Amino acid sequence: MSVLTLRLAGPLQSWGASARFARRTTEAAPTKSGVIGMLAAAAGIERGDDDRLAPLAALKFGVRIDQPGTRVRDFHTAHHGLTGKSMPLSERFYLADAVFVAALEGDRPLLGELHAALRAPVYAPFLGRRSCPPSLPVELGLHEGGLVDVLREVPWQASAWYRRQYRGRNEIELTVLREAGEDEQQAGDVLRDQPLSFAAEHRRHALRTQVSDCVRIPTPSARQLPRHDPFDALDEESA
Repeated sequence: MSVLTLRLAGPLQSWGASARFARRTTEAAPTKSGVIGMLAAAAGIERGDDDRLAPLAALKFGVRIDQPGTRVRDFHTAHHGLTGKSMPLSERFYLADAVFVAALEGDRPLLGELHAALRAPVYAPFLGRRSCPPSLPVELGLHEGGLVDVLREVPWQASAWYRRQYRGRNEIELTVLREAGEDEQQAGDVLRDQPLSFAAEHRRHALRTQVSDCVRIPTPSARQLPRHDPFDALDEESA
């Protein structure tokens, strides 16, 4: 099998598996529906085209938490476009400064098409919500092997400032959240994030079981981490 890996990093991310009225929460890691939606948008699959969505939804999904980030809360106000009346105040949650490596396992031809689509997307990718653009290109690469094995080999993607606190260590243990196998259905957590349709008039998601693994990733030595001195910028301006 082949595996497509994505680097999901940005100032803010929000991966909601459920929403209740004016309260919009976020999961601690990207959801399958959110990542599949991003790939579908990059490939130009229109909402409601369930036939083209189905092969993407059938891909095996997993995500590695390289930098967990911080959960933040925001309040949104809005007004009705026609009447000008105030809409209910909404409470929305985000992940700030988080970095994830998402992986999708499946047949190489389909993953190759998605890899190419990410390099020249029809619709721009975003990290769960349109207000959350990625800070760097999303695509990491196309690999051969199993999903967990690939996530064990992809280098640590955390920000340099975050990696500094682990200097001196030879490796770090990272959490991997992946789809449960047939014999693991009773041991995992259940999420309603298996996409069936993104049609605006009848969005539908099925239940999916997720289990947790740990992988050990080599850490870069302190010499590999860039030195940051805020006074360098002052020296450049005065030069």
